[in-house]
Amino acid sequence: MPELFPPLLTVSELTRHIRSNLEQQFPSVWVEGEISNLRCPSSGHHYFTLKDQSSQIRAVMFRKQAERLKFALQDGLEVLVFGRLTVYEPRGDYQLLLEGVEPKGVGELQLAFMQLKAKLEAEGLFQGSRKRPLPAFPERIGVVTSPVGAALHDLLTILYRRWPLAQVLIAPVAVQGREAAGQIAAAIQMFNQSGPPFGKVDVLIVGRGGGSLEDLWAFNEEPVVRAIAGSHIPIVSAVGHETDVTLADLVADCRAPTPSAAAELVAPDCTRVKEQVRHHRARLERSFKGIVSALTVRVQQMRQRIPEPRLIIGHFVQRVDELEGQLYRNIKHWCRNMQLLLLQHQSAIWEANPLRTIHQEQGKIAELTRYVVQGAQNSILLRRHQVTVLISQLHQLSPLAVLARGYSIITDLHDGKVVRKSTDTKVGGGVLATLSDGELVCRVEQISPPK
Repeated sequence: MPELFPPLLTVSELTRHIRSNLEQQFPSVWVEGEISNLRCPSSGHHYFTLKDQSSQIRAVMFRKQAERLKFALQDGLEVLVFGRLTVYEPRGDYQLLLEGVEPKGVGELQLAFMQLKAKLEAEGLFQGSRKRPLPAFPERIGVVTSPVGAALHDLLTILYRRWPLAQVLIAPVAVQGREAAGQIAAAIQMFNQSGPPFGKVDVLIVGRGGGSLEDLWAFNEEPVVRAIAGSHIPIVSAVGHETDVTLADLVADCRAPTPSAAAELVAPDCTRVKEQVRHHRARLERSFKGIVSALTVRVQQMRQRIPEPRLIIGHFVQRVDELEGQLYRNIKHWCRNMQLLLLQHQSAIWEANPLRTIHQEQGKIAELTRYVVQGAQNSILLRRHQVTVLISQLHQLSPLAVLARGYSIITDLHDGKVVRKSTDTKVGGGVLATLSDGELVCRVEQISPPK
């Protein structure tokens, strides 16, 4: 017999059944839509809404899957997402749990390239004012590239042919694959250390041979670009062929279309330098000969104009002798004047003996002391007498003295006012009588008119 009523379910049980059915029916789906309401909290998970013209659905991509993305998700981006349909039980919302995201209409790497380029360009890393000139005659040249391949061989051949005086230091790294970007950035930072074991280099060449966008992608990754931007050593980027342009090319101090061209940019032509040295040496020799000839003629002319040195020295010796005699006479006269002045001051000091003046002043001080002490004593006696008289007068005027003669002060208990007349209180009212030795609380029984 069929059941008349369906079974009773809790909200949690119903939600769990819906989730189980959805996950079984949609184990994996591709969905096309536009990203909106994107949230990326510190946990690294990505939450957003996938919508089209008439509908929307929640989507979540956890941190592990999000870290594999080459590009950054942003609102308004049209994408193709792959995942499974599930239900978030605490809220009862159905949502897409994503495994992958691809941009619609453009490749993943191309979109990541454009996004990172716009970000770094906004920071000013591609400005021409940041570019530094390459050294004219480098002593040490650093090379960051793969140790295998024709690109390194061609680069070294050109460096040794054009400028054999330079020492070439090679940092072997992977130039494609997952580990490439980290190795390239680490090699650049190693060369920029203050005191590497092999000495400081004057210029760096960072690059590799040509390839596809995927092959060259390590030179588009942010760690490599920022390592080049933060280098205090001038860097030449030599990535791919002439048609290949990477972010490393844009941020480097100089871009070479190929590694071979980078070698020609960095290393001067030794033959041409030798020729220039010979040319400058010949010009210097001619200039020095001309200067020496001109100075020789000038010395001869000056010699004719300068008088005999012995005559000049003799004149100055005679002048020194005269000044020495004059100085001796002036000092002798000054010493005689000082002796006379000293005798005069000594006589005046003996005549004005300070001991006599001191004794006189001591007598005056003693007399003044006695006068001051006597005046102070008289003033104290006078003040004491005046105080005694004033105390007596105050005692006579004090209300307490009046109370002692049998009088009292009557105040109303209600408002505390002094009762001056019999009309100031009434029968049955309370009064306070203040006597010389205490207070009395009284009740008015009768008010009689004055006799």
